[in-house]
Order: sequence, then structure tokens, then C-alpha cells
Amino acid sequence: MLAVHQAADGGLARVRLPGGVVRADQFDVLRTAAAELGDGRLELTSRANVQIRGLAPDAPVELSHRLFEAGLLPSLPHERVRNILASPLSGLDQESRYDVLPVAAAVDRELCARPGLAELPGRFLLALDDGRGDLAGVRADVFVRAVDEREGLLSLGTLGVRVGWGDAAEMMVAAAEAFLRERAQEWRIAELEGGEARILGRLGLQATEELPSTSSVVQAGQHGSALVVTVPLGSLNQEQSAVLADLDQDFRVTPWRSVVVQGADSEQLERVGLVTDPDSAWNGVTACAGQPGCAKALADVRADARRVTPRLPRHERPMHWSGCERRCGKPAGEFVDVLAVGNGYVIDGERMGTW
Repeated sequence: MLAVHQAADGGLARVRLPGGVVRADQFDVLRTAAAELGDGRLELTSRANVQIRGLAPDAPVELSHRLFEAGLLPSLPHERVRNILASPLSGLDQESRYDVLPVAAAVDRELCARPGLAELPGRFLLALDDGRGDLAGVRADVFVRAVDEREGLLSLGTLGVRVGWGDAAEMMVAAAEAFLRERAQEWRIAELEGGEARILGRLGLQATEELPSTSSVVQAGQHGSALVVTVPLGSLNQEQSAVLADLDQDFRVTPWRSVVVQGADSEQLERVGLVTDPDSAWNGVTACAGQPGCAKALADVRADARRVTPRLPRHERPMHWSGCERRCGKPAGEFVDVLAVGNGYVIDGERMGTW
């Protein structure tokens, strides 16, 4: 059975989507499961996965069956470790140097085919960047960034080594296996002393090439034939999910709690509260579960964010609302820190009281 975390509002199940890709029929399974087994919402995560909340005690068995039948649960022992990101616009515009999505799918197959890799820590992350630099800041343990249509740079830290695309999936999975042999209690390669050199040494490689410094974030709006649609606070209600399902197309979930679709009517999406405007204040706004979903939260941060955000101008930095000092789900890098303190909020260390 799929592992389910017990939250204050019921069971929470995370469905992993390697590369962020979800077929139209699979999305309909997720949408229906959320309506019939959970609280009706689909939550998008910073690892381009989907969560279903509010599950009753007897729901996980039925959910697991539905996910297996839809091809969303190919290996139960590996489910916790199928953490694979890929550039969500890969192969769709001129900035994509190489379409890395087939490589992401190959990594997933290789991962699930090796029983020992089920022992990877759940935080371990693999990522494939199509060369535009959109995943440069995700702090992946094993990272490949496209150089051109022949090679990518494999990196476990600060330096990279060139690998051909035909070998990339195998090398990424081999690096994960090497980490398991080297680790004691460490969760991530960055926590392992000398981990980069030790793991590459096991693979007979030496990283000498600096990674490109350029980075970018995929913004809402039109990108060639693709439309990036921001989901406010990463939470799709049933009306929004139904509109996406009616498109009857495969699409991609991004690490920025948005989705990539093609040939969609932006006005139709905007009418149900989805965001296609790159200048919208909703872009870059995230929040933890808050009350009532989390027992530790000091405020209903999502309700407050929904009330306040439409009145704010577009901000340069991401903004994250946290219900407590754990700051669950916070973005990597600098962000506007909105922290609940029980009787108001502290923003970047300055007390603001209530709005």
C-alpha cells in the first residue's frame, strides 16, 4: 500500500510524477481520487509531484489500487525515492538544447529495476536540466545539465563531467548506488564528507568542468506553443482540475507549482482562478499547509495569502507563507519570509501584526 502521512486533516498521500509528466488519463484518475477519497483538491509540490489530502483511514488501499492501474505506482518499494525532476519546457522551445524527458523516464525505469535503490533516503533528488538553467537552483544530489544534443554535464556538487546522452540515465543511477555504498546516516550527497569525489571515484570519473552560472525560472505565460499556468498556492480545486481534464491532453507539472499545457484558452483558465499572466502577483507565492491541515501551524496561512495576495504588486523575490518556524515547503534561495507568530505575521523579520 502507498505510504500515507497522517496530518491534522486526515491522510496525505504523495504521488510522484518523474519528470513532472502526467498523461491525460492519469490526471483524470488523480482528479477523481481527490474528489471521491480526499478533500477534493490536488496539491502541486516543489518536486513537481501531486498530493491528495484529507484521506479517510480506509482510503489508502483504494487509492493505491487506482494508482497502480493507472501506471502511477510502478514499484511500491521504490515509490518514496522516485524523485526525478526535469525541465518542464524541455523540447518545447528554442531555449531547450536537448529534450531530457526521455532520459528522465529512463532514470525512473532504471531506478525501479534495482531493488537496492529502494533504500535511498526520501530526500535524495535527481534532476535533468535541458540547458536553460531552470533547475540550477534545486540543489539536486545528481544533476545533469544539457550542453548540446550529444552531451550533458553530470554533477554531484560544484563541478561537472561530460557524459553522452546514451549513458546519462545509467550514470545517474550508478551515482545513486555509489552514494548508498558510501553513506552512513547522511540523507544527501552534500552531507557526505568528500562525497562528490568519493562517489565519482567509484564511477571512475573526475569532474573538472565548471557548471554554467546562468539560471532561470520558468514564468507563467506563453512559451512558444506551450502555456505555463500558475496554480495559486499550488492547490487545484475540482473546478480547476475539471477544466484541465477537459483539455484532454498530457501535460507537465513544474517545481514552481504550475502546469505546462499546449493549445489552451487562457481566458477559460483565468475564469476558474488559474493564472496565465506573467505579471500576476500570484507568481512565486507559496505556502505551507497551515491550519487546519497542520497541528503545528499558528494560522490559516493559505486563507490569509488568498485574501492578501490580490492586493499586492508583483514582487521580485518568491514569497512564502509559513504557519510556524519550521517553514515547510520554503523555496530555495532568497524569498520574502512571511511567518505566522500567533497574533499576526513577521515579514522578513519585521512584525506586521494582522492585515
